[in-house]
Amino acid sequence: MHMKRRLAAAGAALGVAAAATGAAAYTAQADPAGPSTSTEPVTWTVDGLTADDVAELEALGFDIAAEHGGEAQIIGDESVADDLRALGHDPEFFDTVYKELGATAQQEGTYYGGYRTVDAIESHLQEVADANPSLTRLYDIGDSWLKTQNDGGHDIYAICVTAVADGDCEQNPDSAKPRFSLIAQIHAREIATGEIALRWIDELVAGYGTDTEVTDLLDTTEVWVVPVVNPDGVDVVSSGGDDPVLQRKNVNDSAGSCGSSAGIDLNRNSSFEWGADSTNPCSETYQGASGASEPETQAIEDWLRALHPDQRGEDQNDPAPDDARDVFLTLHSYGEYIIVPWGFTSDAAPNDAALRALGADMAESNGYLVGTNDDTVGYSTSGTTDDMAYGELGVASFTFEVGPDFGNCGGFFPAFSCVEDTLWPANEGAIMTAAQAAAAPYAG
Repeated sequence: MHMKRRLAAAGAALGVAAAATGAAAYTAQADPAGPSTSTEPVTWTVDGLTADDVAELEALGFDIAAEHGGEAQIIGDESVADDLRALGHDPEFFDTVYKELGATAQQEGTYYGGYRTVDAIESHLQEVADANPSLTRLYDIGDSWLKTQNDGGHDIYAICVTAVADGDCEQNPDSAKPRFSLIAQIHAREIATGEIALRWIDELVAGYGTDTEVTDLLDTTEVWVVPVVNPDGVDVVSSGGDDPVLQRKNVNDSAGSCGSSAGIDLNRNSSFEWGADSTNPCSETYQGASGASEPETQAIEDWLRALHPDQRGEDQNDPAPDDARDVFLTLHSYGEYIIVPWGFTSDAAPNDAALRALGADMAESNGYLVGTNDDTVGYSTSGTTDDMAYGELGVASFTFEVGPDFGNCGGFFPAFSCVEDTLWPANEGAIMTAAQAAAAPYAG
């Protein structure tokens, strides 16, 4: 275990994190020895909570990483556990946040055992595009918050992968081929998701012409990927090196002084059904001042509208037609779930049966539990990207919560070796299944 741990961004103002897992897994403990230092952030479990208790903890700023059935996982150091005890709760150690890294040589442009920085990811995307002009097109689809403030920041990049013919890979919803779109790291600290997105891109360009499944896919379908939606946030995460910072949100600090918990949760900031999450700027689920207030949210929404035709009516109960096309997938962590709309309500989506059926097809590869928020994480979420893609455009939309909630390959910061050894192999087939369904996701 790397012993020199610092709380970094986790210990001041805390809030709710969306990545969640089922209560049944809470009984397992990856490291019963507990935290290695009193200032090291770990995950605690607190049980016997009512809905009012959870709301109070959220209002007080605790970083609730998961909550289901009266039990919660809360991230913080020993002082956070003391604060919980002072409120009458009995926190128990559940798992470490930082994992065993092994004796790996750190390469330039990486952190925490091998995870790539934003600059390294951008360089890799450009290299892939330059090396594969007949298969790829690379687009700048918008700016991060810091870039809009002329304070550094990044462009947000999307890459299109297909056997490019005339008219392919254009940002126009009237494409000849159906489309599969995927995004990752909208929550910066969910670091395995960006690496999985990059491996998906690399798998496609390497496999075309040699792998029948990949070749058939790229001959018939456009695959679009945004590996990092929240690059400013990922810069904060990677600044911790072997102690990654627990930055979830973007870095917009204009709402007031929140110390290390400034920012807006980009997956509560969508323009679709926005407004039922936290209004506390220091909460990890702070929804922002208005729907799509953030440049990162605007970039993703505009990109989705440019890719996918509007195929659904305006009423909540209007289904997308059986012949609607395209699939959208957003990668999160953790919990091993495939989540289908809706997130903002417990009502079933009008295409619920077809969405669950396609989710079950994906789950044949990764073994994840398929269901709505109520079935999986156990709480509602407003202003999410998957609800926007399905609700506004009728695109068959899914969230993967990648990885387990404990162990060396679990949580927000799995050991880098887990990406190649378990997390990518578990999800490679599921992502391929989603992409292959783009022509007719509701057809059954």
